[in-house]
Amino acid sequence: MSTRLAVGDDAPDFTLPTADGGSVTLSDLRGSSAIVYFYPAASTPGCTKEACDFRDSLASLQGAGYKVVGISPDALPKLVKFAEEESLTFPLASDESKETLEAYGAWGEKKLYGKTVTGVIRSTVVVDPDGKVALAQYNVKATGHVAKLRRDLGIDPKK
Repeated sequence: MSTRLAVGDDAPDFTLPTADGGSVTLSDLRGSSAIVYFYPAASTPGCTKEACDFRDSLASLQGAGYKVVGISPDALPKLVKFAEEESLTFPLASDESKETLEAYGAWGEKKLYGKTVTGVIRSTVVVDPDGKVALAQYNVKATGHVAKLRRDLGIDPKK
């Protein structure tokens, strides 16, 4: 089981390939805040709802100075299709090795339909401009999570 991050921890750096054909590196985002969210699988009902909530809230999040990055263990072709089908305009990164998921405490044992399984723990980590963890939320709900995150960060959804 990977160790969960806490406020004040150094956010582990990563470089991952993205659905748009590029890559994303956390340290390249320094100077602005980043919302890094981890989801189990592209194009599933819960993950689609969560991604679309981020898409629909992107203007208010960016207006408050946040960049959004979604990370899953999916292969790039699946992420490309997901981004196209849902008109997602923020980076979706592929972590097939699960190294970044593990470094962020987003890979481990969880309950799924009453059984204990190993997989992605739906999580969100907010990284401040200096690369420190400003907020770490684990076992979040797909539905309503983005609205709660905006409230926790003091972001007016209308802006």
